[in-house]
Amino acid sequence: MNQCKDCEFFSRDQLGRIMLRCDPFSTIKEPACLEKWQLVRLDALLQSYQATLRWYQKLAPMQEQMFQYMKREMDEMEDADSWKYQEDEECEAEGEPPHPEDDEENPFQ
Repeated sequence: MNQCKDCEFFSRDQLGRIMLRCDPFSTIKEPACLEKWQLVRLDALLQSYQATLRWYQKLAPMQEQMFQYMKREMDEMEDADSWKYQEDEECEAEGEPPHPEDDEENPFQ
């Protein structure tokens, strides 16, 4: 079995990381080469996933603040519209229609 270090498609970068320049569809010499190539690619995917998680962890506090701000804004909007609902409830309690203009016929109907 050939070792990767003896293969012409094997190299290391300045940080010592393994770089396989082999193509799994044309330059694979042995079945073990394909397994090693898959492991290297899975490692790259794992590193990308971990980098994404680090970004999400950095954004989490800001996202939480944004949710709190949005909740506060929605609560303020509901409070601002509460006078409409109170007026309707008072009219219903008195037996009057909530809006007198509702009783008039609409000429555009």
